[in-house]
Parts: sequence; structure tokens; C-alpha cells
Amino acid sequence: MKNLIICLFVFSALSCGDLTDFTTVTNPNLSEESVVGQPNSSSIWLSGMERQLSIVLNELVINAEIASDNYNNDQTFYNQFLDNLDINKEDDDIADIQFAIHRLRAMSTFGLEEVGPGDPNYSPETEAEYLFMSGLTSLFSGMYFVALSSVPGETVKTADENLADAVVSLSSAAAINPKPEYILAEARAHYLRGHKDSAMEKAQAALDASPDFLRFTSYDQAEGPVNVMENALYQRGTFDDLQPLPTLDFLDPKYSFLSASTDPPVHFLKAEEAHLILLEGMIANGELDAAQAKMTDLIALVEGRGTRTIDDSIEGRTEFAPKSRPDSTCVVVNGREGLVLSRDEGDVAIPNISGTSLTQADVDGISSETEALYLLYRTRQEIFIAEGIRMVDMGVKLILSEEEELLNENVTEGSLGTTPQIPGFIDAVKDQLDEITYTPGECTASTTIDLNQLLVDNRSNAMVLPFH
Repeated sequence: MKNLIICLFVFSALSCGDLTDFTTVTNPNLSEESVVGQPNSSSIWLSGMERQLSIVLNELVINAEIASDNYNNDQTFYNQFLDNLDINKEDDDIADIQFAIHRLRAMSTFGLEEVGPGDPNYSPETEAEYLFMSGLTSLFSGMYFVALSSVPGETVKTADENLADAVVSLSSAAAINPKPEYILAEARAHYLRGHKDSAMEKAQAALDASPDFLRFTSYDQAEGPVNVMENALYQRGTFDDLQPLPTLDFLDPKYSFLSASTDPPVHFLKAEEAHLILLEGMIANGELDAAQAKMTDLIALVEGRGTRTIDDSIEGRTEFAPKSRPDSTCVVVNGREGLVLSRDEGDVAIPNISGTSLTQADVDGISSETEALYLLYRTRQEIFIAEGIRMVDMGVKLILSEEEELLNENVTEGSLGTTPQIPGFIDAVKDQLDEITYTPGECTASTTIDLNQLLVDNRSNAMVLPFH
């Protein structure tokens, strides 16, 4: 049964309809009239949408990072299924992601159709932001889900259909106000669809608009929403919830405590991604010299982002077995030096926007497409850590929640969107993705799986490396 209504006859004078008809209750401070038609209501509504976007990123980032090989979930405070790619419809976190996206989409639609047109001070810039937010909901739907509806109760759309919708909204936003983040978001949609020429064109246009742009969501330590990923990486202290691969140790924690009133932002669109899209296109085109030059540009951009110096001395790398994970600069990981920090010796400097281990020597040593792709995907992993992108690069997609299956007549068990997408070569090693070998006190460590090599070796798989 799709819909079940249980009526509790608490008071004999009330009927079942009286108990369930919530539309008869009116709060004049929360009515539609208190928003629509009021001066400056469009900018106020936009502030609410920005808050909702922060919530969307909260839901997406931590769960996508747990599903990736970036982190081992060392505690039980966060999702315990996704760490082993156990993607099931009963997972409340998957439902929460969907609800957050749907809520932002509904707010965007209401803004475009009602709030904006009713505001005498409605500006083109605000309209562009509404379109941008709408485009993001379609973009996230296509990035993270096998299929997801854009209207409650309607037939679900495939990932590609949602990405196509994203292109329409984002290009409309950029036509009104050509902000680089609008253009880059469109470039990402083209990239994920495998539309190389369009993706490269938009990526270059974004850089032409601004060579070092950033778009971020803000968080409020005092009033909320707080940055949930920061809680997991830093603020919960010795709980050590999420532990990075040793190859990524120097990048952790990307988010750390700022103040009693402000939590660190999530930079969800940044110029680095435009360089990475162009790089992948150049490699696919066989233009290795151009790709090497672009890598040099990327290194310069990342180096200019800087770091935050923090006290991370209480970080034991696991509360249950202190020192059981690499925690000294002497540690060489997979034959590479300089990836692990000694945190108990004093303050450490951590990239809080982008960081990479890519060096000019690495770039100069490239001699083949395979080598270039490997460095590219290793660099993508580093630059996008704690931003929810790695799961997308892995070709993994989530499914519709149980609530959607129960409430949407167009969704039944086994239909589109109810089976997760996991590439076979990843499914075969999913229990080893964040597994490491390390003996406490020694100066060598290794990861069981080199997923970047697996991605490159399987680049002909339609679920990964969109340009190949």
C-alpha cells in the first residue's frame, strides 16, 4: 500500500479529516502573503536558499566522502553502510540527501515563479541566483543518483536527464549574469555527460571570467547549520571519526575550528576544477605538451591558495588503538615521502581550499597518456578531498530512498533508480578501498588498493573517466 493514514480519535468531537487537514491552520507570520509581493522579499528568500544549500552540502559531502576511498569511518557516529559501499534504500542518510535536494529545488521554483516576480525590487542578479540554485539541484541529482525525480510523484529522471536539465538552468543563469561559478557548474554537467568539447569550452570561459574564483557555502557555529564534515574531521577531537588514507594525510583536516560564531566554509566550485577539466580534455585529445603546461598552471594556482596553521596534537589517528595509523613525517607511503605529518610535535599547516602533492618534476616526467591520466586522477583526489567529488569520480551512484518507493506510484522495486551503480572493478575490491598496511613505529606504510591506477586501467568503462 502506497499511502497509509492512521487516524487517532483522541477527541470524539474531531473527525479523522479534522486531524489530518493541516491546511486549515493559519499563522499570519508564516503565510504566503507575508513573503510574496513584499519589497525585497526575493533577496530574503535567496538567503534562505543559501542556507538550504549549506544543508544540501552537509548531507552530500560527508556521505560521499565515507563512500569513497578517501576516509575510513573509524567510529559509529556517522554512516556505517557507505564505507563498504552498502547502498540500500533503508539508509536514512540517503533519504536525507534526497529531501535536502528536493527542498532546495522547491525553493528555487517558488522563487522563480512567485517570490521574484512579486517583488518590486527583484533584480536580474537575484533571478540568476535562483536559476543557479535550480541548476545545482539537477546537477547534484545527476552526480549522485542513478535516477531522481524533479517533481514530487512524477517519473524519475536518469542521471543524464538531470544533468541535461542542469545545463539548461545554469546556462540561463550565466546568460543573465556570467559569473564564473555558473559557467563552471555548466562545465561540470557537460563533463559528467562526456561532452568533451562543450565542457572544455565552458571551463575555459570560467577561467577567462576569473582565474582564481571560489564559490562556497557558509556555516554558523553558534546558530547553525554547522559544518558537519568539520565536526567529523576536527571538532570531535580524540573521537577520530574519519581517518584519511596515509597518501592524503597532509591534507587532513581540510576543515578546522574558526571561531565560536563561524564554521569553515565548503568551497564547492573553484577555478581548480576548470583546469582539471581542460587537462583531461587535452590528454584525451593526445595533447600531452599542452596538458603538461596546464598542470604547471594548476600547481601555481594551488600553491597560491595557502594553508591554515592549526593545533592538531590531540589527533591520535584512532582513539581505540593509538599510533596504529601513520603519524610521523618519517613514514614513506607507497614509496613516496612527505605525505604524513607529525601532529604531536606542534602546529601543522593544512591546505584549507586546495592542496596537492603534484610537483613540477612529476609533470616534466610524463611520457604517456597513461602516466598523465594517473597524475590527473591522483591530483583530482587531492584537490577535491572532503568536497564530495571522489565518489563521483569512482562512478558510484546512490539509489532512491524507501520513502520514494513507497510514496511515488512511478517507482516500484527493481525499477529505474532502485539499483545502485558501482563499477564492477570497484565492487570487487570495495572492502579494501581504505585498507592500509602499517606497523606502529615503523617508517613505511602502504595502501592495499591504488584506486587511481584502477580507474586509469579501466578508463574504457562508461561509468568512469568521462572523456575516455
